[in-house]
Amino acid sequence: MIYLDNAASTQIHEDVLNSMLPYLKQQYGNPSSIHRYGRMARKAIEKARKQIAALINADPSEILITSGGTESNNTVMEGLSGTSNGDKIITSLIEHDAVLEPCKRLTRDGLIVDYLSVDRFGLISASDLRSHLSDGTLLVSIMFGNNEVGTIQKISEFAKICNAKNIPFHTDAVQAVGKVKIDVKALNVDFLSISSHKLHGPKGIGALYIKNGSNLDPVMLGGGQERGMRSGTENVANIVGFGKACEIAQTNLIENMSYVENLRDLLIEKILREIPEVTLNGDPRSRLPHNAHFTFLGINGEDLIIKLDEYGIAASTGSACSVNTQKASHVLQAMGFSHEQITGSLRLTLGVFNTVDEIEKTVDSLKIIVKELRSFSPFKEKYSFGVKH
Repeated sequence: MIYLDNAASTQIHEDVLNSMLPYLKQQYGNPSSIHRYGRMARKAIEKARKQIAALINADPSEILITSGGTESNNTVMEGLSGTSNGDKIITSLIEHDAVLEPCKRLTRDGLIVDYLSVDRFGLISASDLRSHLSDGTLLVSIMFGNNEVGTIQKISEFAKICNAKNIPFHTDAVQAVGKVKIDVKALNVDFLSISSHKLHGPKGIGALYIKNGSNLDPVMLGGGQERGMRSGTENVANIVGFGKACEIAQTNLIENMSYVENLRDLLIEKILREIPEVTLNGDPRSRLPHNAHFTFLGINGEDLIIKLDEYGIAASTGSACSVNTQKASHVLQAMGFSHEQITGSLRLTLGVFNTVDEIEKTVDSLKIIVKELRSFSPFKEKYSFGVKH
């Protein structure tokens, strides 16, 4: 198989797996216990917390361990809403459902949610953000890099605008951490969400950066773990693996970013040059290094995914988290795409384990598959697929 769905999940790094095994087999103590087993587990957690913090230039005390990006996003939304007199949240139309769904629930509790629009590249305007800010704004939440089309927002500029008005700013950086350099001090964000399995760590673990001095209510209550912010016995093995994944990502960040970016550019160049009636979606310059998102006119994206799978290539049409809802991409809708353009979308996301040979094989396979699917497309007479009128 050629795996090109790294935005959905990544292959666990062998060194990450090896770091976890002792905490599944020998060091299985509860980190809240005071005996040796417990103390060793606690020490492992705090080491991982330092590794996670180092990747984003945070202080270890600012790292809250969670079960992943979804919980991190929910924790900000739910935790902040109980600490402020504000009544409004500002977010965008292209956020992940892990932000949009909590916003929907908060509206039922009486809060107002303002949704910022985007242009055809998926970019948010700073002036639009300014115009929506008010004294009652309790939070602004804007994704760092979009999980579908890969567009990177001007997060530092947005955070600066919010800081000037003392409005907390959160960014869902799940798709970006470990892929691009992120410095929370330089960005000056108040909250930032991370997920382990997006950077070659285990699933079911993540973190929320909470800037020192930020006020946030705990969402999960119980035994008082995570300094009272998230009760529940810690998943030591996964935390250790997450920490190791962050350490590896930090060590190899520049090299890996360049490697994946070159693969992505080769993929984009070959597809646009060798297959007619294809468009690249998202901003062509300000985009995540691993993301390539296309529209193949006249083709159903799900048919394309099934055929690619038959050829041994794993890809997706968009967010893996939205598959169960069977709904059209809200991201592409917000960018002004027609139903036909949305239907023909394909997301190919790369990782450090991919190769140039895999890119070439994928494009060769796509040429065959696209030609076959278009041969019985209901739109074939509309486009002629490469034949100039």
